[in-house]
Amino acid sequence: MRLTITPSRSTLTLASVGLYGVISHTVVQRRREFGIRAAIGASRFDLVRLVLRDGVSLTVTGVGIGLLLSSRLTQFMRATLFGVTPLDRMAFAAAPIVLIAVAMLACAYPAFRAASTDPAFALRAE
Repeated sequence: MRLTITPSRSTLTLASVGLYGVISHTVVQRRREFGIRAAIGASRFDLVRLVLRDGVSLTVTGVGIGLLLSSRLTQFMRATLFGVTPLDRMAFAAAPIVLIAVAMLACAYPAFRAASTDPAFALRAE
């Protein structure tokens, strides 16, 4: 079986790489904050949860805006939609679930990197 990249896969890939880049950059900028949090007693789980919450909240906001806009714009595109209704429940349910799952995966590596921040190194860094 040959894997072909369809527009939806490439869009999902682009969105996940973009989210990974933004979250990764944010983690690097907030290294000192994570070091201070770890020094005053935050657990690794707390730091992972903080980064995941930031990434998922960003994604949920984008998905919400996208659902609102797409529900309005599909009414104008009714003539070009073949085989689906303008407000197809399956498409409107599956897309957000997949995007949020991919966002959690894209945020996982930066979250674990933030959790492994050495407090002494982070405080000496700047």
